[in-house]
Amino acid sequence: MALSEFELIERYFRRCGAPRADVRLGVGDDAALLDCPPGAVLAAAVDTLVEGVHFPRGCRADSIGHRALAVNLSDLAAMGARPAWALLALTLPSAEERWLGEFTAGFAALARTHQVALVGGDTTHGPLTVTVTLLGHVPAGTALRRSGAAAGDALFVSGTPGDAAAGLALEQGRLPAPGKTEYLRERFLFPTPRVTLGERLREYASGCIDVSDGLLADALKLAEASGCGLELSAASLPLSQPLRALGAERALQFALGGGDDYELCFTVPAQRLERLRAALPPGQWGYTRIGTMRAEPGARVMGEEGELSLPAGGYDHFSNP
Repeated sequence: MALSEFELIERYFRRCGAPRADVRLGVGDDAALLDCPPGAVLAAAVDTLVEGVHFPRGCRADSIGHRALAVNLSDLAAMGARPAWALLALTLPSAEERWLGEFTAGFAALARTHQVALVGGDTTHGPLTVTVTLLGHVPAGTALRRSGAAAGDALFVSGTPGDAAAGLALEQGRLPAPGKTEYLRERFLFPTPRVTLGERLREYASGCIDVSDGLLADALKLAEASGCGLELSAASLPLSQPLRALGAERALQFALGGGDDYELCFTVPAQRLERLRAALPPGQWGYTRIGTMRAEPGARVMGEEGELSLPAGGYDHFSNP
């Protein structure tokens, strides 16, 4: 017998997330009632994942659940905000219990890791679509923004960009699979949002953006919002060994133009660099300097023999169907 909407919510979503004392009323009523900490402002982000657009058809259900929350966690991380509460709207072609069990397991594991409570949402019938609204908070006046960078600031990225885009290409069969490629697939299927790093960067970073549409495109968005440009060193890009195994040119293309990394790209003024490295050692926190902000608009990518000619477009839903 097919599950009713009420049964589906009770079985899979009422306890899908971390328990929090600041949830006065959660799943089961018309709206949630939540307590925001004194002196904090609310941070809110929403993302929609559509089958065949944001993940391949037939993708693992636990990956879809994980990614649906991870992309929002990454947005809050880029603001230096602490995540707290999530709302989930799920459109399903059918209420298949095995799929729902795996989906909620992927969502719940990441939610509990970051102490996120699921406090409401909606379920409906239709093509597979997942929308998560994530709410968090940040001390007033401390949120990171895209518009705070200035010429001369150092440019950094966390993690190893390009892995997830290569992993997606492997999942879709668009890329040969030489050697061990499971790491690249996992980086697409289960991205790691840099929530703790984002919170700590509030003391040091002048600007920040999460890398979802491609490192070069997103770094340029940060620069344009700040009224400056950037110069990036191709040799400084932190490329993983599995990505390098695909070949130097292909690895560079994935690192600069691929999406789905959900890493942080951020800037730090020169006078804060020493304090940053002392408080957050790069080797421990997993970030790398890749360039410098400059007064001239636009993005320059420098190779060993001079400037490289690369598109900075990144992913766009209406020009990349």
